[in-house]
Amino acid sequence: MNLTFLEELLLLCLDDETGLLRPAFAPWLDTAGAGALLMDLALKDRVDTDPKRLDVVDKTPTGEPLLDEALALVAEMPNGQPIDAYLAQLSRHGEHFRTEALDRLVERGVLKVKDDRFLWVFKTRAYPVVDGRAEREVKRRLFAILFDDEIPDPRDVVLISLVSACNLLPMMLSADECEHVRDRVETIRKMDLIGQSVGRAIRDIEWSIALTQTGF
Repeated sequence: MNLTFLEELLLLCLDDETGLLRPAFAPWLDTAGAGALLMDLALKDRVDTDPKRLDVVDKTPTGEPLLDEALALVAEMPNGQPIDAYLAQLSRHGEHFRTEALDRLVERGVLKVKDDRFLWVFKTRAYPVVDGRAEREVKRRLFAILFDDEIPDPRDVVLISLVSACNLLPMMLSADECEHVRDRVETIRKMDLIGQSVGRAIRDIEWSIALTQTGF
């Protein structure tokens, strides 16, 4: 099953018991999702990056509706801006992209939709897992990369960069295991420019939240 990076990210962020996205990820999920979309577009040779800029090099549709929507939004902007500018553009549509990705996972039999009411008034929607094989495969790839010294392929580099930027590893590994793979993660992260930008953006969001909570 070929999943987009956004779909893989959402599977890792969902609480398997409740089918809801974990609240701890809410502040930065739009930014992380935007990064996931750009990463897919980069691997499909639609965008190119260097440390200072991102360029749309091919506007041909990919055939994947989710990515084609993202490509159209990015293509509306002038070429050559910092990656952060394109992350911001896609982040504004974060909820839409998440919903589209979750609905696609439902269509493919990975998740199901469960609508409910909170306090009998507020409608809530959950996505319990129906078929856990897709999530297990993502984790299998992840662990194979982390605990192996072989050179990872481009998709594996992106997956590690995204998971690291979102600080998902402590959810899946013990403290000792996280420490064991720390250098490996840092080495892999340096291979992905978009992932580095996502990580910086998430740290900025966390810093802003911390300032708000402390009253500054």
